[in-house]
Amino acid sequence: MILDLQRLPILETERLRLNPLTLEDAEAIFPLLADPEVLAYWEAPEPNDPDVVAGVVRNHVEDMAAGRAMRWAMRRLSDGAFVGCFDITEIDRRHRRAQVGLMLGRQTSGEDYGLEAMRAVIAFAAANGLRKLTARTHLGARRSESVLEKLGFEEEGLLRGHILEDGERRDVRLFGLLL
Repeated sequence: MILDLQRLPILETERLRLNPLTLEDAEAIFPLLADPEVLAYWEAPEPNDPDVVAGVVRNHVEDMAAGRAMRWAMRRLSDGAFVGCFDITEIDRRHRRAQVGLMLGRQTSGEDYGLEAMRAVIAFAAANGLRKLTARTHLGARRSESVLEKLGFEEEGLLRGHILEDGERRDVRLFGLLL
């Protein structure tokens, strides 16, 4: 069976717990999405209203319930502090592939939480039948690219003008990992 989305597990690493995203996580996610440095390489404008973020999280939870995505809130085991979000989207069961995405708070810089969480999610994806993961980065998102490369992702191409941000087209790099 490929990815039973009705039974999304809690994933645990040495320092992190990844819990399935819930509506209650919106409060912790708002400061992350309101940080211009965090969103510099993201495909969404900065929301300045917690209700907008709550609506986005509600849509994410509905996507999970409908079996279209898997999303986790990441917290440190040591103190329960929220550090970011992780998702598996664009799930294609026929071709056994999906896209992964990660967003971390600025305060976690240098902690390698992204690398640690990504390893757990890759293992979960492989154990549940996925055979390829893709990830996209904006040009200039060197930290994100470094994490992907450390995990064995290879650059597969450049999506020219893929994102419209602040009225201009921006390029995106596509990375892939065969499982």
